[in-house]
Amino acid sequence: MAAGNTYDAIATQTLSSAAASVTFSSIAGTYTDLVLVTSIRKSTTGVSAYLRANNDSGTNYSTTYLYGSGTSAISTRDTNRTFFDSLGAAGSSMAAGTFALSVNHIMNYANSTTNKTVLARKQYSNTSGTWDYVEASVSLWRSTAAITQLDVLAISGNFDIGSTFSLYGIASA
Repeated sequence: MAAGNTYDAIATQTLSSAAASVTFSSIAGTYTDLVLVTSIRKSTTGVSAYLRANNDSGTNYSTTYLYGSGTSAISTRDTNRTFFDSLGAAGSSMAAGTFALSVNHIMNYANSTTNKTVLARKQYSNTSGTWDYVEASVSLWRSTAAITQLDVLAISGNFDIGSTFSLYGIASA
């Protein structure tokens, strides 16, 4: 007997005009995990994309990264941030007009006894288009609150027309 669908589409937003943020609100707690898939295009160099839970801008997020370009690899860590640093439209490294792709697994988002973790994979090209940048990261939100809202935020710029943001729920088996 074949298994049923495990990913349920919750919402998709495709920008028809440039925007500085995209919000998914009133997220029901009926799934085990969430998956946020983004394809973000920047209209100018220098736009970074971040994820925030429940509109919490406190300094209780941290991220560990492993990334590389095919010629070098780097690992680093950020603590006491005001957002999950899990999306792929990163600063001046990304070429304007290109898409940054990311898949973000938000674990145990509705659990009210554990801190929340986001596992992310992302890819984009640099400003000269000479290499693809790939990254894996794990982010932690030091809060036991159930996630009911996710905000995708552009820092110092806008997401361009055609950027897409899709949220899925993973149904329990």
